[in-house]
Amino acid sequence: MIDFLDLHATHEPYASELREAVGQVVDSGWYLFGEEVDAFESAFSTYNGVDHTVGVASGLDALSIIIRAYKELGEMSEGDEVIVPANTYIASILGITDNNLTPVLVEPDPRSYNIDPARVEEHITERTSAVMIVHLYGQNAYTREIGHLCEKYNLKLIEDAAQAHGAYYQDQRAGSLGDAAGFSFYPGKNLGALGDAGAICTDDSELAECCRTLANYGSQEKYKNKYQGYNSRLDEIQAAALRVKLKYLDQQNQTRREIAQQYLETIEHPDVTLPTVYDFSENAPGGNGATPQDSTSAPVTAVDSHVWHLFVIRHPDRDALRKYLEENGVDTIIHYPIPPHQQEAYSEWEDQSLPITETIHEEVLSLPMGPHLSEDEAATVSKFVNQYPHS
Repeated sequence: MIDFLDLHATHEPYASELREAVGQVVDSGWYLFGEEVDAFESAFSTYNGVDHTVGVASGLDALSIIIRAYKELGEMSEGDEVIVPANTYIASILGITDNNLTPVLVEPDPRSYNIDPARVEEHITERTSAVMIVHLYGQNAYTREIGHLCEKYNLKLIEDAAQAHGAYYQDQRAGSLGDAAGFSFYPGKNLGALGDAGAICTDDSELAECCRTLANYGSQEKYKNKYQGYNSRLDEIQAAALRVKLKYLDQQNQTRREIAQQYLETIEHPDVTLPTVYDFSENAPGGNGATPQDSTSAPVTAVDSHVWHLFVIRHPDRDALRKYLEENGVDTIIHYPIPPHQQEAYSEWEDQSLPITETIHEEVLSLPMGPHLSEDEAATVSKFVNQYPHS
């Protein structure tokens, strides 16, 4: 079986460093608010080009705490609207509704799967306080058009960067493009912890301080609580592991790009829709600083931004293709089978019609992707996709 993801193989090149780092924390007897968290936060800030990183317990907590902090600082109020892509993972939505704000679902660009910049402005109302872009599957979602709209309407720009560790827009990393960003370090991410963990990145000192306070029970001083806060803290063991893995992130992202390029060049099934790689270079044609790139004519590089957390294809008979691949030893996953507006948790949205989103969720299939994958294994995946009977 060709595994969708093999974390054991992914960790193997630096397993001894992980064991040493974790062992040092165990031996220290200090597990929260220690040197490892400080060191990782500093390293992650430098890596992303931001002034502040606040470690928290998960990616969902990162998004929830960002919005809560904006409420505490008087920048947002209950009932405000936050524009968000309709096809995102549920965590993006939960971070908004957890704060009693209203998600406004916007259809994605079906080529990139990211929010369609051309559809954003029509959804802005007097109640809109923020746009949350989601760098879905590892491709940057920021465009100049979205940035200009946020400036024009005085909106906060929040990045859900849970799948985009190391992605670029021109010479800026994902996580440094908006007012604040939330990262997840779930083990399967490009930069994954050894359990759940997350972080908030921002250049806003006041916001960072508020987020840090909220994450620690709303307390800046022990037993004195400024806010009704959370218990959401990055622990020393996870920080130590992340600091080791951060050193290898760019190298592993490049491996992902090479695998993706191999897929793009070798999957030729007429019924399969391949992902589109966007060119975000300064001189890219078009008003958004992004143009679709012919994926077979140019290499996938850092300039193209994409870090390929997932390699997602589409097929009109996705479930049958998935079964066929499984029968031939290829493990796949569906990200995600049910869109947020069709989830029971948001039954009040069941009458919304979002045809692009609904089609995407019915057709997407994620192929094996990660540093564990060999060139021969990727070739085998492509072979079986191509051999699937076409209509």
